[in-house]
Amino acid sequence: MNNTQTSHPKLLAVAAAIVIALGGVACSGKSDTAEAGKPADATKTEATKPADAAKSDKAGAAPAVVKAALTVTAVQPSNGSMALKLAANGNVAAWQEASIGAEASGLRLTQVLVNVGDTVKKGQLLATFAGDAVQADVAQAKAALMEAQANAMDATANAERARTLQNTGALSTQQINQYLTAEKTAAARVQAAQATLSAQGVRTQNTQVRAPDSGVISARGATVGAVVGGGTELFRMIRGGRLEWRAEVTSNEIASIKPGAKAMVTAASGAQVEGTVRTVAPTIDAATRNALVYVDLPANAGVKAGMFAKGEFALGAANALTLPQQALVLRDGFTYAMRVEANNKVSQVKLETGRRVGDAVEIKQGAKAGERFVASGASFLADGDTVKIVEAVKTEAQPAGAK
Repeated sequence: MNNTQTSHPKLLAVAAAIVIALGGVACSGKSDTAEAGKPADATKTEATKPADAAKSDKAGAAPAVVKAALTVTAVQPSNGSMALKLAANGNVAAWQEASIGAEASGLRLTQVLVNVGDTVKKGQLLATFAGDAVQADVAQAKAALMEAQANAMDATANAERARTLQNTGALSTQQINQYLTAEKTAAARVQAAQATLSAQGVRTQNTQVRAPDSGVISARGATVGAVVGGGTELFRMIRGGRLEWRAEVTSNEIASIKPGAKAMVTAASGAQVEGTVRTVAPTIDAATRNALVYVDLPANAGVKAGMFAKGEFALGAANALTLPQQALVLRDGFTYAMRVEANNKVSQVKLETGRRVGDAVEIKQGAKAGERFVASGASFLADGDTVKIVEAVKTEAQPAGAK
């Protein structure tokens, strides 16, 4: 019984030793396998290094490709005839205004026949005054004339008798002179009475206010029932309905404008009319250093006296180098354009501009004929950028209904 119990621990120890021995053999096998596989991988890695180095050398040898900043079209300055125009501002005014006033004094207005804006003709009746008092004065003047004529006849008869008795001595020289003087005095009184009657006739005519010339009534101060004094303005009239543009031009530009030159005038209402220079003011305003140019305007419903208007004087034409407006860039208060160089790089060029006609801008300095400039989009470019130049696509308008 004791022997059996002693043999069990020994068997367990032997079994444990065998398991340990087998585990050591297995570990030794795995280590040999790992060492055997490692040189193969290293050899493969070393073999691929020269190929990668060759690829890297080839990539370094290829030139770098510069990407274009923008695709643009190019335009060249054009040389051609360009209209010479001078811009100016001014006011529209009446060519001449006539003030129509009351010549009768202390009379009451009974009729006003015209209003502002009416077109009248020379001699047309505009207003009338009450003529009762004037007619009474006329009747009195006629009576005074008749009395003076009667006295003159009596004085003439007495003077004739005195002349016949002059050599007889029946009358003294003094008496004869009195009769002759009375005759002349009576004749003078007749003339005075006739003058008074004529004056009353003029007053009768003054009770009717008539237009002194043809034109358009621009203002009215007459009111029915008012008693006005002599010289009071009743109406104001634009003579002939003629208007003129009074353009202000600087003293250094006045010499280029001559009488007869044409001017295109645009009123504040948007109406456009072509006028003709009538005259240039002979003096310069000492305060503004500007001179007035008087331009006759044709009749137009959209142009009124007192309006502000701007216009351009046509001064002929001259050759000029131009670029389209889209090719110009305004930076820091100066005008620039992007010139395309031979390598398709752009360089910023400062320009001096002049006249503008439509989309064309005159280039006074900074550009030459034959040079290429970026046609549009120059504001998105900087000096030294590379661009891609493409031809401008021309489109033709198709007739209506075409598909």
